Amino acid sequence: QVQLVESGGGLVQAGDSLRLSCAASGRTLGVYAMGWFRQAPGKEREFVSAMNWAGTKSAYVDSVKGRFTISKPRGSAKSPMTLQMNSLKPEDSALYYCAASPVPTGFLEPRTSASQYDFWGQGTQVTVSS
Repeated sequence: QVQLVESGGGLVQAGDSLRLSCAASGRTLGVYAMGWFRQAPGKEREFVSAMNWAGTKSAYVDSVKGRFTISKPRGSAKSPMTLQMNSLKPEDSALYYCAASPVPTGFLEPRTSASQYDFWGQGTQVTVSS
């Protein structure tokens, strides 16, 4: 079992930056694809960004491209993952979740669907005021 804990959320103004982190613990043998999702009140959980287990390929939802950067050192889920969020907008306000899923070493694509992930954190709140 893998436990994920997010941190770094907060209340900021539009145009500001935040850096989210995801720390993993527990049984983390093998390699893991990891990602970030978010959910605003009254909306469905939305994919934000993901990285393959090797740290060589990433994916982003169109609305954050050029503003958000995912980072994950190559290797196990215990390697901390971060999401640098710049030029934040009010529409970025949501509860941000970290997710992880064990993958075969031959699988090098980022996972962009919530259903593909086995482990989830409790979330960290990001609120952007206008």
